[in-house]
Amino acid sequence: MNNTEKEKQKKQILLRLSPTLYEQLAKYAEEDFRSINGQIEYLLTECVRKKYGNKKPHSEE
Repeated sequence: MNNTEKEKQKKQILLRLSPTLYEQLAKYAEEDFRSINGQIEYLLTECVRKKYGNKKPHSEE
């Protein structure tokens, strides 16, 4: 499976946020020139890399 096929298979989740957190994420995303969804994905990816190092998650190996 190539990267294009993997991108099409991204999982969708429902995420409930407080209005305050949403506004903070929106500001953060705007500063980084990302969508809110892109910012959340970026932040989660960074957290996982910090926890497990630079190796790819099991599903991407």
